[in-house]
Amino acid sequence: MLQFSRFQTIATLAVVLFGLLFALPNVLSEGQRAALPQFLPKSAMNLGLDLQGGSYLLLKVDTDKVIGDRLTSLGQDVRTRFRDRNRGRIATRAIRPDKGEKRLDIVLRNSETLESAMDRVRDATRVGLNLGGIAGGLASVQPYTVTTVGDDVIRITMTEEAQRGYAREAVTDSIEVVRRRIDPAGNKEVSIQPQGTDRIVVQVPGDNDPEGLKELINRTGQLTFHPADLSVPVPDIGDWDALEVDADSGCPEVSGMPPGRMVRRFAEIEEGNAIVLERNPVITGDMVVDASASPDPDNGGFQIDFRFDNRGARRFSRYTRENIGQVFAIVLDCKVISAPNIQTAITGGRGRITGRFAADEAVRISKLIRAGALPAPLQTIEQRTVGAGLGQDSIKAGSRAVIIGFIAVIFYMLISYGRFGLYANFALIANVILIAGLLSLFGSTLTLPGIAGIVLTIGMAVDANVLIFERIREELSAGKGPINAVETGYRRAWSAILDANVTTFLAALIMFQLGAGPVRGFAVTLATGVVTSVFTAYVLTRLFAGRYLLKNRPKTLSL
Repeated sequence: MLQFSRFQTIATLAVVLFGLLFALPNVLSEGQRAALPQFLPKSAMNLGLDLQGGSYLLLKVDTDKVIGDRLTSLGQDVRTRFRDRNRGRIATRAIRPDKGEKRLDIVLRNSETLESAMDRVRDATRVGLNLGGIAGGLASVQPYTVTTVGDDVIRITMTEEAQRGYAREAVTDSIEVVRRRIDPAGNKEVSIQPQGTDRIVVQVPGDNDPEGLKELINRTGQLTFHPADLSVPVPDIGDWDALEVDADSGCPEVSGMPPGRMVRRFAEIEEGNAIVLERNPVITGDMVVDASASPDPDNGGFQIDFRFDNRGARRFSRYTRENIGQVFAIVLDCKVISAPNIQTAITGGRGRITGRFAADEAVRISKLIRAGALPAPLQTIEQRTVGAGLGQDSIKAGSRAVIIGFIAVIFYMLISYGRFGLYANFALIANVILIAGLLSLFGSTLTLPGIAGIVLTIGMAVDANVLIFERIREELSAGKGPINAVETGYRRAWSAILDANVTTFLAALIMFQLGAGPVRGFAVTLATGVVTSVFTAYVLTRLFAGRYLLKNRPKTLSL
């Protein structure tokens, strides 16, 4: 057990060396890291919000709007089913969503069509719903109840369980959209966590501009596809900025338009160029699953290629097939970015937006489309900037704790176990280096609780050596020789070391999985420290002890 082959010796020392190389950038300045040769690692540990300062936002998700949008979308589906020529048209006086009461009233023109209308409404309330997602996996839950009021009114009411499910879904989707907007590349250490039923906590270390962060988060990125109504003349609009912004759409609204119509101006074109569109979109941005920029082979410049999900593909195919020759406008952030004539039916769920875009503009638009629109408006409840001064104080206090604990453990081991205590101290230094190297390698964020985890790991790191050394003392007291006693001590202590560290590692995994924020920071350093401490305490000290004993073969051993 004390014999290490040349390969094992080189591999053990190489692990420590690589840990040192990855840990080295943490003690260098940014300029020094940039000057390192290309083959050397340059990434350092990211510091959390509590250490380097940054921006903190507490956001509230407008879940009521999500539920209202669901009712509006359901009304559009019902209207489409009522216009089905194969099954016969059903005339309606009105389809009125009531967002306050969470219901949709359908007023029929002819009470004799009530039974047929009920069948189609029931079909509409069953199709396209992800019951597993909104009802916690209870597929038997019905999101809507369908009743009649008199002989000519059908009332669709959303159940309370569905309301809660859609609200949870809105919070989850908002978190993902916010994450993609703040960190599109996925390499920033941002923390975005739900709080309660309708709130989101956003923490961005190193960002000291919460206002800019708010603007980035609330950028709409709303993509919609609308039929154009060329029969309605475009009014003369002098100043678009002077128009009143609609609370629901967030867009400037032109008054005096016919019901169900709106005016939208073209992007990147003179102020007066606008078009009248139908207010209700045929397709919305949530049906787009991918978008990318590519050169436009027909018109020059760049275009945006997009791909729909199954629902969007079906709608896009049906609409383009039934409306050949009509103008179909694509609206992004309240502006028309393209308004082509439909030349032919477009099937397959793919399309493109042309307009001779510049390369950077096409990339920006495709990123916005990919990030998706927020499912609901976000209201800022609290915002603050955490100063770097507080972070420096935290770093100093944490570093002081690490140094004091480190020195105390080193003296204790040296005094208690002599030469073998010195081996344990070398292993302890290697352990701290490996922790820093692994945290840097994986781009982990070091927080104040994470420093506490390192302090705890320092104390735990020598625990395995204490078990081993005490076991060796027992074997020496039993009359065994030094080599035999050390081999037996390491072998018999292994099971206890493994059990203790496996349970601690599992506890750290559970904290990481179920915890958030500070708890996760503590769990990361604790789990990393458990892995490195087992290696350094059991393997590295055994290498040192084996080299000494097999080379010198002492008759007695002072321990």
